Amino acid sequence: MAEVKQYVFFDFEMLCSNRGMPFANMEGIRLGAVKYNLETKEIAYFDRFIKPKQSKPLSQFCKSLTQINDEDLATANQFPVVFQDFVSWVDDINQSRFFSWSVNDLLRLELDASSYDFPQAIITNIKERYIDFQAIFTKRVSKTNLSVENALALYQLRFEGEKHNPMFDAYNTLRIFLAFNEQLVSTDLIMLQQFIFTDKNITFNSNINLQLKNYIKHDLQNLFKEITVISNIRTGKKLVKRTGKLVKKYENILINRAQLFNEEILLYIRVLSEFYRELRLTYRQHDLYGCKTMIIDEHLTTSIQRLAA
Repeated sequence: MAEVKQYVFFDFEMLCSNRGMPFANMEGIRLGAVKYNLETKEIAYFDRFIKPKQSKPLSQFCKSLTQINDEDLATANQFPVVFQDFVSWVDDINQSRFFSWSVNDLLRLELDASSYDFPQAIITNIKERYIDFQAIFTKRVSKTNLSVENALALYQLRFEGEKHNPMFDAYNTLRIFLAFNEQLVSTDLIMLQQFIFTDKNITFNSNINLQLKNYIKHDLQNLFKEITVISNIRTGKKLVKRTGKLVKKYENILINRAQLFNEEILLYIRVLSEFYRELRLTYRQHDLYGCKTMIIDEHLTTSIQRLAA
């Protein structure tokens, strides 16, 4: 795959109804995007209305939500022309990485392209270079799916431009992406707040690893209380689920992009992750053979017990 020289963030506004509408029928009616040059840091903009196949007037709900009127669409081109303009604007798909805030924008692109028999090779090229940035941000920072506006707020940023204008949605998604990649300390502190220290505000200081250690030890102590060498299979399943939630709570620490976390903390999380891996394997083996009880080898619990002490 060619070297990536630019990032392209894109977003669709779609047909909508307050009475509900199948996603397949929610044609794109406006496509917005920004193009970020990795070398020069320059940003280029793209914004086009799209005339849908459906000829019904927009509902008042859709007009209010999208700020798009029937007049905007009446003189617009249909999807094939608009998307070809987009492809020309991107210029080099092979040297681009594509992003959106939710995979729904990629699905919209695929569905609308398919409905017009748009060349599949172009869609495939984009799909192979696509990243759902909301999914990454949720997993690594916010824990729950947030709106673009609320994700910006985590970095003390405000939405810039017109809301529900897809070009500005794309631009503000780029701003979140840049903050995520450049403000490493802030990103890790936000992650701690969202995943672990949910009951207090965190500031960067020399005690952060001590605070983390106390939280982890407390969680491990509670986990160890639930571990028994022999238990029924249902109890074993609950233990696996409980341990999995604990791993998800702490696993982002291992990435340690800002180097905030010391080796002792990383060791705690590695031990927990390894215990979870072996515990899942033990459960699956017992469940596979229809066992009513689950036996956990004592060596699996030794490391957890030692850390919890």
